[in-house]
Amino acid sequence: MAQNKVLYTIGKGICMPIFKLFYRFKTINADNIPSEGGVIIASNHISNSDPPLLGLSARRRMYFMAKVELFKNKFFGALIRALGAFPVERGAGDGKAIKTGEDLIKEGNVMTIFIEGGRTKTGGLMRPRSGCALVAQQMQVPVVPACITIVGNPKFLFSKRVIEFGEPLTPEKLGLTVDGGRRELKDASNMIMGEIKKMRERALNEYKKG
Repeated sequence: MAQNKVLYTIGKGICMPIFKLFYRFKTINADNIPSEGGVIIASNHISNSDPPLLGLSARRRMYFMAKVELFKNKFFGALIRALGAFPVERGAGDGKAIKTGEDLIKEGNVMTIFIEGGRTKTGGLMRPRSGCALVAQQMQVPVVPACITIVGNPKFLFSKRVIEFGEPLTPEKLGLTVDGGRRELKDASNMIMGEIKKMRERALNEYKKG
């Protein structure tokens, strides 16, 4: 899948000051994302602003699975495709989308997966799905946990965000073998979510301290 690098660069330059103004976001440990090679970013999901916030927080370009409804408008669909998004039928076991993600990882790109499989309505964390661990298992690539935390009133649309990236978790550390079963996937998913939970608690504690 070709990505329009010029449009991506222009879009990032336009979005950066806007998102800094509205979300006052702070990025922590972006250097934990490997500088090259295929990697998965496993993030929680609290709002539609998450993809651009993650993308603006990283030096490398990211690719995202986006719900198919966002592509119904031809102009907007073409735009987000150029910025690295591709459609996925949520809850339908979309094999085509998974294959696209695997191909991107195989080509040495950064693939972002929202580990909860959907967006939370409360700003808290939900139970992890196994899709992220499954892709990591099949591709044998590291997973970088990422946490987006709302610090402030979660009911306020433009509350401040903290985006933190954890240390890469190799397939070995996650206990993922090529021919592993469901138990492996569940344990790995819980380990990834555990790291996300730690980052969220750390961000909230720092905010409370002022």
